[in-house]
Amino acid sequence: MNIFCFLWVPLFYLFWRVITHNGSAGGVWAFILGSIVALIQFFAGPLVEPGGFGFSRWLSGCIDIIALPALVPFFVYLVLINFRLISGTPDFANFTFQWLIPGAVLRALSWSSLSDPVHLVLVPVLWTSIVVGVSFFIKLIQEFGRLPVIIASVLAILIIPLAASSSYWAFFSQNSSMGYLFLGLTMLPTLVSVILSFIRAED
Repeated sequence: MNIFCFLWVPLFYLFWRVITHNGSAGGVWAFILGSIVALIQFFAGPLVEPGGFGFSRWLSGCIDIIALPALVPFFVYLVLINFRLISGTPDFANFTFQWLIPGAVLRALSWSSLSDPVHLVLVPVLWTSIVVGVSFFIKLIQEFGRLPVIIASVLAILIIPLAASSSYWAFFSQNSSMGYLFLGLTMLPTLVSVILSFIRAED
């Protein structure tokens, strides 16, 4: 499980590069800033103290473990793009995956003593689902730009990290049925995006 947590994000990043044929604009920025943020979080500890199995546990998972760590790179990337610090075609997914690699390594080290599949297996998978799913709906907005598409995509962008955090909380609370339900909801856009990328690669 430690190896899975250590390798999943970089291996999926390479897989994603292969099937999408996208570049890695801002890769240096991503790795440097991701390393700095990961080190700060590693030494500073959680922003929200987790309680038992209630709302504080869900909020801690959302802010410290699942949603916020995967979403911060998107906001940073927007800032870098607006200040024209990124050269090349922007790609949110590749930038975010590169940002998360240092964090995944440090998480694997800090969680190694837990031997807990929720942290060592589920968390990297949820990160991946957030990155690909949110990027998928950002592309929908960029390509179509119509009001119904924008509204539906924004709602999906909000739902994905919340569902991912809920999946983490449910599995941590040993509520597997609810955990799988939220996991499926979180991963569905990723599966659609991967299938479409394969189809486009064959054309």
